[in-house]
Amino acid sequence: MEMVLLTALGVGGATVIGAVIGFVFKKISHRFSDIVLSFAAGVMLAAAVLGLILPSLDYGGKFGLIITVAGVFVGALCLNLVDKLVPHLHKLMGSEDESHHNANLSKVLLFVTAIAIHNLPEGIAAGVGFGSGNTSQALLIAGGIALQNIPEGMVIIGPMLAAGVTPKKTFICAMITGLVEVAGTLLGYFAVSVATFILPFALAFAGGTMLYVISDEMIPETHAHGSQRGATYALLVGFCLMLVSDVLLG
Repeated sequence: MEMVLLTALGVGGATVIGAVIGFVFKKISHRFSDIVLSFAAGVMLAAAVLGLILPSLDYGGKFGLIITVAGVFVGALCLNLVDKLVPHLHKLMGSEDESHHNANLSKVLLFVTAIAIHNLPEGIAAGVGFGSGNTSQALLIAGGIALQNIPEGMVIIGPMLAAGVTPKKTFICAMITGLVEVAGTLLGYFAVSVATFILPFALAFAGGTMLYVISDEMIPETHAHGSQRGATYALLVGFCLMLVSDVLLG
């Protein structure tokens, strides 16, 4: 339990780290943030497949394939529904220049709310990983999600400051989005610990949410600023790093 709590704090704290970077470097180049986000996408892609979807097949028994496929699609559809209710990141804020000139407080608050809502299933994915009992894989999954949270925390800062939100309140909002992820991690862990029979579906569900985030949010964002080739190789490096780690850690 102590390991789960520390990991939850680490996953949520990554958003705060990103926010601090955002304060220090208010004009971070798209190329740099795209490379970081692409690397995180590769890590998350490997974590989703190796740490969540394949174990779901193993735990599902003779119905493993049906349970896993259903879980992946239900996870993706749930995030798709959330996206329709609360648009996310680039869908709300547009380009950095546009947000700087046209941002208003209500739009920024909706932006922060969207990030917080999207952080909940990511946190659940980290917690469900621990429910499988494979601590090394769970830590790799959490690490991938934490990496993705850093650039997400970075992009919160500029629009909020541009909208006239004080630095103190901006930082508090960033902390709240991180705390949502902490809550999600603990929720995912306790859910599969209390009801182990839902573990195969929960693993696949978490994998589906991660695949959706990678395809719908991360990859389009990294290809929107002319960094396609560098972003693609960064994704491959992240994926292969996770693959090597998974093999070496058994």
